[in-house]
Amino acid sequence: MATRPLHQNQVRVQQKNGEGERKNRTALGDIGNVVTTRGVPAINGVIKPSAINRPLTRSFRAQLVANAQIAVDKKKKQGEQAVDLNIGGVRKPGGVGALAQKKQEKKKTEEEMVVTKTPSYEHRKQKQKHVSHKKSASLTSFMTARSKEACGLTKKPQELIVNIDEGSLEDELAVVEYVEVIYKFYKMAEDENRLIDYMGSQPDINDKMRSILVDWLIEVHYKFELRKETLYLTINIIDRFLSMMVVPRKELQLVGIASMLLACKYEEIWAPEVNDFVHIADKAYVREQVLAMEKVILEKLEWYLTVPTPYMFLTRYIKASIPADSEMESMVYFYAELGIMNYSTTIKYPPSILAASSVYAARCTLNSSPSWTETLKHYTGHSASQLMECARLLVSFHVAAPESKLRAVYKKFSKPENGTVALRSPAKALLASTS
Repeated sequence: MATRPLHQNQVRVQQKNGEGERKNRTALGDIGNVVTTRGVPAINGVIKPSAINRPLTRSFRAQLVANAQIAVDKKKKQGEQAVDLNIGGVRKPGGVGALAQKKQEKKKTEEEMVVTKTPSYEHRKQKQKHVSHKKSASLTSFMTARSKEACGLTKKPQELIVNIDEGSLEDELAVVEYVEVIYKFYKMAEDENRLIDYMGSQPDINDKMRSILVDWLIEVHYKFELRKETLYLTINIIDRFLSMMVVPRKELQLVGIASMLLACKYEEIWAPEVNDFVHIADKAYVREQVLAMEKVILEKLEWYLTVPTPYMFLTRYIKASIPADSEMESMVYFYAELGIMNYSTTIKYPPSILAASSVYAARCTLNSSPSWTETLKHYTGHSASQLMECARLLVSFHVAAPESKLRAVYKKFSKPENGTVALRSPAKALLASTS
């Protein structure tokens, strides 16, 4: 059956029910914007528009060819290929397709060149960067290096400073973030609270009586099993109070009892009661006298009990004395207690110097090598020469301890729980050495 030709804007699409017909459906080709001619058959319901032919005169063609040739010559001079010439439907070689293909080949070649040159470029860049960071040696540095080499100084190994807080990062009580600032503050505070030589203002007591009192308090401290910091704070309270107030001889022991009671209340979790101190003093004083003296001491000191004592520095410096075993720790505390028992060392040297000298004397006694390390110098802030005088004094106390009448410290550190460090031979080589 012949197909009827369709007129403009007339497209008939027959709709049929059934899956077979639906599969053969095609998209509409004419939406009313194509000019069709009468008598043109439709293929599957879609009318293909016919090409519009325009006449091309000879003069117009010749003009186009001339213009194209001028363009070709111009681009040849610039090193480019001719554009696509489509004159009269004829495609000349070297047209748009060839030019696009050549451009793609050129781009591909450039990419390959970039990929090939990239590693060498990066290598040159890194090499230039490395060379730019190198510093040219000056004549002064060159001559200094030659002088050190001639003297043998460059062959001396440099001792490293150990970070003693590295193992305490997980310990919140160690306050590693602030520990350096804290100890800087301690050193500033000890300068502000330095003790003065007060024995000249005490008509009824002398330094020997003070040593007897401290020797007895060390026994009381050991018997009550109190903390180490309690002893050092007790001695600090006594010395500060005696530097402010004249005390008669008969009340000197009362000052010691009241001072230890205050230190226990400040440092201990379970402080001894007042009656315990009355009893251990053989009831030389009554309870009311102890409480009255406690009040007087607090008023004179203006309730200021937070002070840097040798104990605060001892804990830090023992940690810096690597390796810090129990024997080293006991030996350091032995020398420190010998120091606080003697009036001369307490007044002459600040707590930080006394603590550092105790560590130095202990290392010399235990034959630790070297006797003073760069780590100790870094954390104490003192060299061995600065500590030599105080360390010799402490070793002299150790030499005289077995024959001394004040034997509380010697007995305490002769016990096995303290490593019997008092029985070790003193560092006599330190006494024989000259400053």
